[in-house]
Amino acid sequence: MKVSKLAANLIGSEIVKIGNEVNELKAKGAEIANLTIGDLNSNIYPIPAKLKEEVQKAYQNNLTNYPPANGLLSLRKEVSKDLKTRWNLEYAPNDILITAGSRPLIYAVYKTIVDEGDKVVYPTPSWNNNHYAYLTSADAIEVKTTPENNFLPTADDLRPHLKGAVLVALCSPLNPTGTMFTKEQLSEICELIVAENKNRREDEKPLYLMYDQIYSNLTFGAEHVDPVSLFPEMKEYTIYIDGISKCLAATGVRVGWGFGPTHIIDKMKALLTHVGAWAPKPEQEATAKYYENPEDVNSFMKEFKGQLEASLKVLHGGIQNLKEKGFAVDSIEPMGALYLTIKLDYIGKTKQDGTIIENSSDLVFYLINEAGVALVPFSAFGEAKSEPWFRASVGGLEINEIGAMMPKLESALSKLR
Repeated sequence: MKVSKLAANLIGSEIVKIGNEVNELKAKGAEIANLTIGDLNSNIYPIPAKLKEEVQKAYQNNLTNYPPANGLLSLRKEVSKDLKTRWNLEYAPNDILITAGSRPLIYAVYKTIVDEGDKVVYPTPSWNNNHYAYLTSADAIEVKTTPENNFLPTADDLRPHLKGAVLVALCSPLNPTGTMFTKEQLSEICELIVAENKNRREDEKPLYLMYDQIYSNLTFGAEHVDPVSLFPEMKEYTIYIDGISKCLAATGVRVGWGFGPTHIIDKMKALLTHVGAWAPKPEQEATAKYYENPEDVNSFMKEFKGQLEASLKVLHGGIQNLKEKGFAVDSIEPMGALYLTIKLDYIGKTKQDGTIIENSSDLVFYLINEAGVALVPFSAFGEAKSEPWFRASVGGLEINEIGAMMPKLESALSKLR
């Protein structure tokens, strides 16, 4: 049976494919240290108790009908206050859009700005930009980054590609690497975008920046920076992606928010009225109530990110220990989010049965079966399968489980020749 060209050529998620393999093996009794999914084990990392109470209360009060298309005013007011207090960003409630997590926001940004054939610029590795570019028939310009720059694009990397582009998509802290822009790095990029827009005719579409900061409250020592705080003139061109999914361990609660120029947010809202990607009304009500007490929010986030940092340090230390032993591995010190960037330079090596590890996917499935360790290759984030870099997410494991898996990883790697 025929389907649309878009559906016929749509590529499924490599992360889901790996996850399915892990789940099948676990169902058969295998013990797998699952470092694949950018999610949190809710038994290890439950949402704030007061947020849970407010969700339950909202359901008991029968707040189960449609929310407003742009989100409850009470929540948009609390988000507006939090943005001012936390980042000194001035956005009115009407310039804030609430959705079911951040994915509908990212899709809406693309659909609102990008026409077929429009140039969209984003770095690799990065999460899902390749798929959103495909869904909007964009001319995708993928800018390869380097480990020397923490897999973040520099102004020099982006400069050749901005003429005629309509959207630059950036994320910090970055999924999949857990690395972050410095003030200097982001400033140089903002200067490029401001200069490019000054050179455009009035009848030309501006160059917008989508800035995904969903992990901005999960940073370890490094300072989170954002475009409008650095350059107020960027406010006209920047659309932010944010929400509670990561910072409150609330990935399944599905409350995200975007904010930016009024004319863009209004069109995103209109688009999503046809998609119906609203956050559930009880969860919106609960989030608004929870944010009325900033000290509760800050206290939870401080403890939560401390736990994540501790787990990431154990994993990073374990990889560095293997490196000191002479294994062809490395890792980049985590700066934020849930992720550690790991290099496993074993593509081309031979397994004990004589078969070759031909690409990063082969290595992933070898480690699942031989070590009980599941990682995501950077090929899931737009990189080539020949690249030996992988994302490890610590959100699904206890810290002692991370330590316990390291000898198994060492054993499996030692068998490759």
